[in-house]
Amino acid sequence: MSAKEEFLQIYRENIHREGSDALLDYLEHKSDFFTSPASARFHGSYAGGLCQHSVNVYRCLSAYLERERVRELYALDYTPESVALVALLHDVCKIGCYKGGTRNVKGPDGKWQSVPTFYYEDNLPYGHGEKSVYILSGFLRLSREEAMAIRWHMGFSGDEDKRLVGQALQQYPLAFALSVADMEATYFLEHEEA
Repeated sequence: MSAKEEFLQIYRENIHREGSDALLDYLEHKSDFFTSPASARFHGSYAGGLCQHSVNVYRCLSAYLERERVRELYALDYTPESVALVALLHDVCKIGCYKGGTRNVKGPDGKWQSVPTFYYEDNLPYGHGEKSVYILSGFLRLSREEAMAIRWHMGFSGDEDKRLVGQALQQYPLAFALSVADMEATYFLEHEEA
């Protein structure tokens, strides 16, 4: 099953709130979500990398939330819809931001050669997580915890005031769980793709 097929299956099985059909139509027919890279030069820096990353984050978040310690000691129990929504859609802020091009690199023979690459160009510079919340809110209503999870999914790796990040992760456990899943997908599942 391709990443797009898996994404669509997870989405259709779990996300049913008002506006979800319009959002899926936007993702499939009016955006480059399924063909965009996840980054220009790091994880998922290939066509379709954003979709693959989103599926990987979903898998990591689902596995994290299934841990006995997480369920019993921390009492974290979220609906399948919330889990799918925050994991699959946390990076919609990247839609339309990557442009294909080339760059020159030295080959193994020491000669310069042109290789394909992506360039980041954001026409809506609204931030990262906050931009995803903004885009999603145009289609459907997020719970406060879902919005906080998406907003703070970068955890301490972002440029935000570390006190705010810590407060958000402590007050909204789904934000912490999503940031862990995002980091696991990025640095462990996708590290070889860089």
